[in-house]
Amino acid sequence: MIKVTLKGGDVREYENGTNLLDMAKSISEGLARNCLAADVNGETKEMNFVPESDCEVSFLTFNDENGRKAYRHTASHVLAQAIKRLYPNTKLAIGPAIEDGYYYDFEFETPITTGDFEKIEAEMKKIIKENIPLEKYELPRDEAIKLMKEKDEPYKVELIEDLPDDAVISFYKQGDFVDLCAGPHLMSTGKLKAIKLQSLAGAYWRGNEKNKMLSRIYGTAFPKQSELNAYLEKLEEAKKRDHNKIGRELGYFRTVDYIGQGLPIMLPKGARVLQLLQRFVEDEEQKRGYLLTKTPFLAKRDLYKISGHWDHYRDGMFVLGDPDAEGEVFALRPMTCPFQFQAYLADMRSYRDLPLRYNETSTLFRNEDSGEMHGLIRVRQFTISEGHLACRPDQLEDEFSGCLDLAKYMLEVLGLDDDVSYRFSKWDENDRDKYIGSPEQWEEVQDRMRVILDDMGIDYTEEDGEAAFYGPKLDIQIKNVYGKEDTLITIQIDFQLAERFGMEYVDSDGTKKYPYVIHRTSIGCYERTLALLLEKYAGALPTWLAPIQVKVLPISDHYMEYANSVSEELQKVGIRVEVDTRKEKIGYKIREAQLEKVPYMLIVGEKEQAEGAVSVRDRKEGDTGSVKLNEFIDTILKKVASKSKD
Repeated sequence: MIKVTLKGGDVREYENGTNLLDMAKSISEGLARNCLAADVNGETKEMNFVPESDCEVSFLTFNDENGRKAYRHTASHVLAQAIKRLYPNTKLAIGPAIEDGYYYDFEFETPITTGDFEKIEAEMKKIIKENIPLEKYELPRDEAIKLMKEKDEPYKVELIEDLPDDAVISFYKQGDFVDLCAGPHLMSTGKLKAIKLQSLAGAYWRGNEKNKMLSRIYGTAFPKQSELNAYLEKLEEAKKRDHNKIGRELGYFRTVDYIGQGLPIMLPKGARVLQLLQRFVEDEEQKRGYLLTKTPFLAKRDLYKISGHWDHYRDGMFVLGDPDAEGEVFALRPMTCPFQFQAYLADMRSYRDLPLRYNETSTLFRNEDSGEMHGLIRVRQFTISEGHLACRPDQLEDEFSGCLDLAKYMLEVLGLDDDVSYRFSKWDENDRDKYIGSPEQWEEVQDRMRVILDDMGIDYTEEDGEAAFYGPKLDIQIKNVYGKEDTLITIQIDFQLAERFGMEYVDSDGTKKYPYVIHRTSIGCYERTLALLLEKYAGALPTWLAPIQVKVLPISDHYMEYANSVSEELQKVGIRVEVDTRKEKIGYKIREAQLEKVPYMLIVGEKEQAEGAVSVRDRKEGDTGSVKLNEFIDTILKKVASKSKD
């Protein structure tokens, strides 16, 4: 007999040889029907897995992340089997489950299009109806390579050849289809219900643009058709809010092939919003005691060698010329810290000088993979609200709290505060080459950071391997309209770079010491923030941020002079305004302004001209009536000053 501790602490005994499915049945038939997999001592297993000793078991349904992964991973294998049936000469690459579905990369003999999806889906449904069992088996490395060579699967062979000589390789067989895979999966294809192929994209093998371009098919799967339909409806709404779509349609930015991927051109509207955000950030940081710096966009590799970025981050940098050449080699900066440290080093520092808070609106350059590019959310040149604080150990908690308070204030003003989560990003002790410093130093600083977060009452998750190479950090995470998570704001504790750069201060006892350095952003990457704002507000940015706040719409050319005079009065007080001078009917002008998401339309005609008034139309409330121009000006200025979210 073995003892099985279930989720919640209940302990049951089962005969040796009892699989997970029978254990679930012993609890309830309903549980057994809904179970997709189970976590056994923290490792996800198929339901036909047989525990050999006492263990902890947590049964997984589609409501559990690991259950969804097993479900959708099985769907990716069904897709691959369907492709091999329909296009036998296709070569298989990889096919993992992802957050909202799965994908599989293929090398097709003849390229396919989304027009082929209907035929592929029909074959997938046929495979599901056949209810084919998925059988796991293992082979030694040499035999695994031989099998994949016999099947003419070069990508699978390459994956296996990268594994150690003594590795045991697992495969999954479903009928006449075999795939290299670590699993886990459902017990049979018949467990799948509602499936949908969604899109087709190009993807370099292993994400390297020097490798062959493969065809990536994205799909998703749900236990019920109603759940799939709801997801697809949500996706359609997301497409309408996608900043890549509305940002281009509304004239915020564009990209040009011969300039390069990840290098957006900010058009007047987009540039204006970035300017407004920058002024807002810099003014607020000045109120909080920050000192503004302006540093170079590039430096010799010598600087990056001191900081450690040359050894730990060079693949992500744009190096000008041969990185191994003799003499001077320059690189564009991927971060500002080693540059801003020079402001600290410009003078001898005392404990009385600390904390020192430096801020900078920094243009940075990072060599992102082409497959990672996405509109304004992930780009190769971007601007960030960067800052570095040098402080004594006894000041660390207060300064860290101040950085977080600033970030939370920014998020609240922008209306993004309800959309974020907090991640405590730690080092990975099993990946020592990625980090500098001793294990004891890392544990000490991480423990201190955990105390700070707990004292502040932050609800956070912990993630190993996500720390910067020089210290742990708090990442403020946010999702775009498609559910893809990115980091918006970071606050990092650095306990190492000050010493590398010789950033000393004279303490109260006369000894020289190194300060802690906090690396932080207050609003993160401006381009990414703009993208998220466009998605959050579906292009209708709050009045204080709108690039055009008012459109003056004369009913006819007879009132153009008055329309221009209204525009001049608005401009005098800093309101961003345009006059629609086109010879179009007023209804058309209103519809156009509405589509442009302009907060206010001021319609002027004979009555308004005679009374020195404007007829106000709000983009949300519609026609709100006629008011004196000065009254309207007072109203909008109050809204702008309060940074109302409308």
